[in-house]
Amino acid sequence: QVQLEESGGGLVQNGGSLRLSCQMSGGLLSSFGMAWFRQAPGKEREFVTAISRSDITSLADSVKGRFTIYRSNRDNVVGLQMNSLKPEDTAVYHCAARIWHVSLDESQYNYWGQGTQVTVSS
Repeated sequence: QVQLEESGGGLVQNGGSLRLSCQMSGGLLSSFGMAWFRQAPGKEREFVTAISRSDITSLADSVKGRFTIYRSNRDNVVGLQMNSLKPEDTAVYHCAARIWHVSLDESQYNYWGQGTQVTVSS
């Protein structure tokens, strides 16, 4: 059974940086398109960024130029480097895995992590 575990969240000041990691177990990362979604209090979960098996990335407009997704199939890890953080980035960040392909649609993902809290203070 594939499992995803996020880490790296925390409290950071406006303009700061954080790096999130998502460790996959029970499967081979190389078989999955991977994505990060986030959910802020009182809001629906939204797409943040995704990376295909061939390392093609896509980003939500709100994070372009600030966030970078990357993957290491050797280590079975997907990372999210977040720079120039803003208070509106405060949310629980979830990684998600979809067999073979990525999607912007969260309903297309097969596996989810429990999430890690990111809080950006103003």
